Amino acid sequence: MLHIIKDLNDPLIDLIKDDPVRPAIPSSSRVHDHAEIFVLLNDNVPAAVTCVAYLDAVPTTESELGTTGENVAAFYTIWSYTPGAGRKLIREAQLYIKENKQSIKRWVTLSPKTEMARVFHHKNGAFTLQENLETINYEYQ
Repeated sequence: MLHIIKDLNDPLIDLIKDDPVRPAIPSSSRVHDHAEIFVLLNDNVPAAVTCVAYLDAVPTTESELGTTGENVAAFYTIWSYTPGAGRKLIREAQLYIKENKQSIKRWVTLSPKTEMARVFHHKNGAFTLQENLETINYEYQ
């Protein structure tokens, strides 16, 4: 089941303490009118978590996640508690966004420069869009 954190009072907001990619981003920057947290639940137990910012341009740095917009869904962190849950979560989050945010035209990531990130995104159908100073953007069709 897909759970969307849209409110800072949601008890699942505490899951961000487990973020291995961007632990310094506060909850208030992850949940607002242009950002959400998606949680995949299996029997009400978190299986995977991803954070998405809605922007007008592809971000190249973490600081650009603070801008707002309605054209680009930028997935900037993901972690999984069970094998295979991250892939399923990305697909379910994309379906939700397509149905509920029809202005979104691009699906990108702001990923760390790691082999694990590259393999994950390429395996899930993304291509490398651009390499930035500290990050890489992958784009999904």
